Amino acid sequence: MATIYDVAKRAGVSPKTVSRVLNGDAPVKKQTKDAVENAMLELGYVPSNAARMMRSNKSGLVGLITGAISHGIEPTEPEGLPDLFIVQGIQQIMGASGKTLMIADTGGISEQVPHLIRTFLQHRVEGIIYVADHHKQVTLPNIPDGYPIVLANCFDKDGHPSVLPDDKQGQKDLVAKLIQSGHRRIGFLTLDRTLVATGLRYRGYREALAEADIPYADELVSMGYEEGEERESQILMQALDRLLQLKEPPTVICCGNDEMALRLYGLLRSRGIRVPEEISVAGYDNYRVIAETLFPPLTTVELPYLTMGQIAARHLLELISDGTKKPENPGLVPGPVCWRSSVTALNSVSVLNPKGRNNQ
Repeated sequence: MATIYDVAKRAGVSPKTVSRVLNGDAPVKKQTKDAVENAMLELGYVPSNAARMMRSNKSGLVGLITGAISHGIEPTEPEGLPDLFIVQGIQQIMGASGKTLMIADTGGISEQVPHLIRTFLQHRVEGIIYVADHHKQVTLPNIPDGYPIVLANCFDKDGHPSVLPDDKQGQKDLVAKLIQSGHRRIGFLTLDRTLVATGLRYRGYREALAEADIPYADELVSMGYEEGEERESQILMQALDRLLQLKEPPTVICCGNDEMALRLYGLLRSRGIRVPEEISVAGYDNYRVIAETLFPPLTTVELPYLTMGQIAARHLLELISDGTKKPENPGLVPGPVCWRSSVTALNSVSVLNPKGRNNQ
């Protein structure tokens, strides 16, 4: 473990100056303070009093880093609050364990994470859970070897224990269910291709087709949303038009999330196409504000955020009690298919597709 002398050497200052920064008992120039704090981050330095507490006594405190609190109370677009549900799951388990949860919010600024981790270490928390707002790779600062930390809804290159939604299996299960209901021309409007979840769900989509001996058709897959793109409706509209203009259009369209499915309902109805009588629609998330209030209610896949939070909390408690017990990594949490009436079963009824042809 790094010492105050290592920090001083890295920052190019004296150990006394490092002590002043740590204790705040004497004025230090901002440039010098920044150099010392950066050195502590780079070395994974923990103040000696905190290190002693981590090796012996237990503080009963657990740190949680999230962006859930700073989310807008009244979002301008319908969207889920994955990190909030994960936090609720964590709190349920931590509350029952007798641990006190200390929550720090990033304010939506990922650069805050190293500072928050360092602050938690200085406050002698027994372990840390970092919750991301979507499935992604993150970068953490140097953390003392063996220190208990669990990542929820994210992962890092260093292999810290992580709890993730099983996006590939979720999409695979949904497509398999659609195939069982008689659909063979299955459209797929994905989220931004740069997202981790998009690649995993695409693999699940293809695996389900392959296992049913249905040839993959690239023409049925299109990106319906771009991260940070202001022309969301136009992109989705163009993707839908490409699908509907095919010689054999899809009988069902899978959407990257429930919000996209909501938009798709509107676009289809503006073209006079009925859901699900003429074309079926499925989403992903099971964001109930959308899925259960749409007409017809939306078939979708549950993203098991609450369960992910509970599992992450249990993993951290295990690491705190016995650092030699390593959870399976990554821990993939499956979510069920929520079957509702936005999908017509073609193997039991005959429907008319958007170009007027019967699909059996």
